[in-house]
Amino acid sequence: MRLDKFISNSTDYSRTQVRRAIKMGQITVNGHMAKSASQNVNDDDHISLEGQHIKPPGPRYFMLNKPLDYVCANKDSEHSTVIDLLDEIRQDQLQIVGRLDIDTTGLVLITDDGQWNHRITSPRSQCDKVYHVTTSEPIEKSYAAQFEQGIQLESENKPTLPAFLSIDPNSEKQAALTLREGKYHQVKRMFAALGNHVEALHRHSIGAIELDPNLPCGEYRPLTQAEIDSIQ
Repeated sequence: MRLDKFISNSTDYSRTQVRRAIKMGQITVNGHMAKSASQNVNDDDHISLEGQHIKPPGPRYFMLNKPLDYVCANKDSEHSTVIDLLDEIRQDQLQIVGRLDIDTTGLVLITDDGQWNHRITSPRSQCDKVYHVTTSEPIEKSYAAQFEQGIQLESENKPTLPAFLSIDPNSEKQAALTLREGKYHQVKRMFAALGNHVEALHRHSIGAIELDPNLPCGEYRPLTQAEIDSIQ
């Protein structure tokens, strides 16, 4: 790979900025001053910019504890986005895995690995997602059977896939709901179809990846290798 491409892929430097840095003697390759932006380099070379070692670009995987009033988008003209909460280079290459509404909190996964993203979000994957729900009215025991049978939502051709509801024994207005699909505003629409209103919604897990209980709201961390590998 060309030196300027390697550095621009690994940092926020443009190729023009890389060429300027080379002229200023700020880039070294294996301890030697770089002479040309077009020289070939590989992942085994030790490349430094202003004395800082540049690691070759690789896939990135993060979990974020999404707060209220942030949208799941890379850019938005009216609202802060979950990407704004990240202190990462090459933010334009990051993808949000399964979006949450602006008034929904909890687990958001972010990556630049498109295939990994697809394995989670593809309708064929039927990846379980667990939400903690708070409603305005008591959650009737009959909801569980109706959710498991599938709910016919307005403007949808088919009922929802079976979903699994577990009512909190300590609160008749709170429950955990497990879905295997992700229709638009699905949780809110399912409860609305049964005459109830969702007041608060929090995503707890996606597949085997659970929101880290030690991760403060608005903060993020890299996924562990075990968490990454749990998505097949």
